[in-house]
Amino acid sequence: MNVVAIFDIGKTNKKVFLFDENYKIVWEKSVNLDETLDEDGFPCEDIEVLKNWIFDRLAEIKNLTDYVLKAINFSTYGASFVYIDEKGKVLTPLYNYLKEYPEELKNDFYNKYKGQETFAVKTASPVLGSLNSGMQIYRLKEKNPELFDQVKYCLHLPQYLSFLLTNEAYADITSIGCHTNLWNFKKMKYHKWLKNEGISDKIPPLHYGKDIIKKEDGLAIGVGLHDSSSAIIPYTINFTEPFVLLSTGTWSISLNPFNNKQLTFEELQHDCLCYMQYTEKPVKAARLFSGNEHELQTKRLAEHFKVPIDTYKEVYFDKKIVSNLRALNFQIIYPKKYDFDILKECPFQKRDLDNFKSYEIAYHQLMLDLVEQQFFSTNLVIHNSSVKKIFVDGGFSKNSIFMNLLAEAYPDIEVFAASMAQASALGAALAIHQNWNPKPIQNDLIDLKFYKH
Repeated sequence: MNVVAIFDIGKTNKKVFLFDENYKIVWEKSVNLDETLDEDGFPCEDIEVLKNWIFDRLAEIKNLTDYVLKAINFSTYGASFVYIDEKGKVLTPLYNYLKEYPEELKNDFYNKYKGQETFAVKTASPVLGSLNSGMQIYRLKEKNPELFDQVKYCLHLPQYLSFLLTNEAYADITSIGCHTNLWNFKKMKYHKWLKNEGISDKIPPLHYGKDIIKKEDGLAIGVGLHDSSSAIIPYTINFTEPFVLLSTGTWSISLNPFNNKQLTFEELQHDCLCYMQYTEKPVKAARLFSGNEHELQTKRLAEHFKVPIDTYKEVYFDKKIVSNLRALNFQIIYPKKYDFDILKECPFQKRDLDNFKSYEIAYHQLMLDLVEQQFFSTNLVIHNSSVKKIFVDGGFSKNSIFMNLLAEAYPDIEVFAASMAQASALGAALAIHQNWNPKPIQNDLIDLKFYKH
């Protein structure tokens, strides 16, 4: 059986899948790898451990007698650079995008390039410090020029993993185009600051996501994709009428491939940005840190009610509880006016847990608060576009409370839970379809569950 191997590397969970020619998963492995610390004691990915895990899994796959490995591709979290010298040696830790960015350095940078507002609009990148991965390169150059001089290439994580197997260094538009400060969306080319700062030469040439690097043994290796851009590929292949994909995990990201209006500074301030599809078309997106918030608040609930941490998995949507909570909190059902203050922090953070009689009731309130935030976040990308459907994938798609409340928030739009949990991995497989798979792409790749208002 011919298969493609996809390494899907999340911040905590590392996975590898084998897909057959019908894009069904026939084999998989996953692991949580321990982090290490960078020179400042900040947690970061242990690149050596990750590298070894990938090579071990490849060796394991090559020993599977039922499968013939035809191609490999990568989908990983973004905003993380690996710096290599001309021998391919890694020069620094893989810095964590959550690491604090020096305020003074940030101000110097934006002052040099016409200020935050102009720069952010041009690069479709909200001002996010280390999450703007280009700023990580700038920091290295300014703070450690000797080390920076040794850098041959700055590679985003997916492209570094591809480099490990091919020894060829490339950049990829989905990684370059995701809130990195590197790409000028108005001119559709790199922003001139890279040239001014002597960084351009350290960014390798762009390679298209659908193309592969052919190994001597005939194996086709993809150049890798940013996971959020990869996750949308199965949907753009399967659906042509306007939709929004709500991709949920640590971040809940609303992606609208049918909204190509230029980002405004106001939208950028509310954590709106553009992602780039592997076809080089921009996707308007709005981010909310709600998976992270859910994790923090369910820990808080578990401690307060003295129950196991994952008790929420046993709680199902209860209309009566929702009605009672709404009556108590005078919560209007999703006002039409834009109240974006709610995006700054989840209202649940300030709620007194002693006011809730049970875990179940408190958890429903948490979900009401998260969905209210989600409503305002998703509206930022729906704004003035004729969206007919919302597809939810990832963690929250399996949460009956989240899904029912979201359907209620959007009575005029069809809301679906999409059970294709490995959207990022599947997207990375589909991107290189023509290079390994003789069969046509099936149109039943996504199982949808409709949630009625």
